[in-house]
Amino acid sequence: MEDHGPIFSYTDQDFVHDVSRSEYEQRTQDLSRFDRALRSGWSEKMRRGLFRYHLGELETRVLPGEAGYVAQLNIQRGIERRKPQEILSIRQIFDPLQFNFNKIKPEEVLFEMCRNKHGPSSTESCVQNGSSGSPSCLVIINVSPLELGHSLLLPEPARCYPQVLTPLAVRFGIETVFLSSDPGYRVGFNSLGGFASVNHLHLHGYYLSHTLKVEWAPTETLSPKKGLYRFPSFPRAFLFYTEAQDLEQTARAVCRLTDILVEENIAHNLFMTRGCPPYAEQRPSALRRGVRVLIWPRVSCFGAKEESAFNVALCELAGHLPFKNKEDFNTIDEDGVKAIVQRYVLSDHEFTQLEKRVLGKL
Repeated sequence: MEDHGPIFSYTDQDFVHDVSRSEYEQRTQDLSRFDRALRSGWSEKMRRGLFRYHLGELETRVLPGEAGYVAQLNIQRGIERRKPQEILSIRQIFDPLQFNFNKIKPEEVLFEMCRNKHGPSSTESCVQNGSSGSPSCLVIINVSPLELGHSLLLPEPARCYPQVLTPLAVRFGIETVFLSSDPGYRVGFNSLGGFASVNHLHLHGYYLSHTLKVEWAPTETLSPKKGLYRFPSFPRAFLFYTEAQDLEQTARAVCRLTDILVEENIAHNLFMTRGCPPYAEQRPSALRRGVRVLIWPRVSCFGAKEESAFNVALCELAGHLPFKNKEDFNTIDEDGVKAIVQRYVLSDHEFTQLEKRVLGKL
């Protein structure tokens, strides 16, 4: 696969700030340039039949309870998605003989992103200054989509990085959230052992037009100098926050933490979303001025994926639950969700001990 498709060039001036909760109900209005490029390209490829199944309007319900879990029925994804690779280690090396994203069909490419630190957002300047030397990120469709716009972000795929986060990957992920004017656009990452299906560096991006508790729930400070917070609600997580001025610093800090998890052979999932500042009391209706980055250390899962009501990965830990069968979708309640999730996350004692080790190494 050599065709990188059209170029999407951008600068910091394309970032959208002060996104409000009410805009979930206005997804087709005032779309940013990024949203238009992603959604129009994605919809066109859906019309062309390039996905494994047609994704219509998904049956959705918000479970009663304080967590506000968003359950969705997506039977086709459970049936049609590509068989996951056999993962044996969190630090498994890249294997060029296995499926990787350099083997996809050129038609699956949406566009190539590159950031211009200087100058206008234009194709010409990107071709000159981006693709020819500066890092870029390929955006492709996920052929087994979870939701509208489900795509994969591939930082420099030709370099064949394994599925371990890099500062560049984190930066591209955060930047796409800032490039979207839709507060429902999310980005996530599954580590090896955390239900990653392919050992080739990638992040997931998609739209979900429902608010999630992770966007606004209170946090607790862990390390002010490092910008690190604790997300104390179940399931407990580490949290970083940025309003874009310190984006590079935040990306490096996130990777310092995930590097520690990799060193300790701890699987993890990451979720990026529009969010409220972590240092003030918030309400679900508050402005989403910045981006929250949540990282959940979790129990490693190797071999075949579990056949439960849902697999516990980046979406599920954030409160978005794609179900594979109608019975589970119709009958599960908040307590049932928490019982499943609890099997895959650290206990309070394990998390507290990990916190101490992380703070000693950061």
